[in-house]
Amino acid sequence: MSETFMKNDTKKPAVELIEGKFILGVGSVLGFGAEKYGRDNWKRATLEDVERVKGALLRHTVALMDGEKIDPESGLSHTYHIGCNAMFLDYFSRHGIEATTRDDGAANAMP
Repeated sequence: MSETFMKNDTKKPAVELIEGKFILGVGSVLGFGAEKYGRDNWKRATLEDVERVKGALLRHTVALMDGEKIDPESGLSHTYHIGCNAMFLDYFSRHGIEATTRDDGAANAMP
């Protein structure tokens, strides 16, 4: 009797497709941040902090666009910092920690 291995996972996220070095790089940024600010400090963010994280993401993006590959403070790739900040913003969104900019430029909570 011949049996075939079956696994019904076609509708599950294909996390195995995420490039391993990128995961390790983002983990390195998180480790750097844990030493500097404390482990999981970013999970205690407030509405005001969301804009600061957006600013950090943009600063790393601009540095990368200007040709700087490595963040001088951490010694890690700007792309890893960008990935880390994107993860933070995703977490904030899923946990209702969001800020929006009104026409007058002031940040306030989204409903």
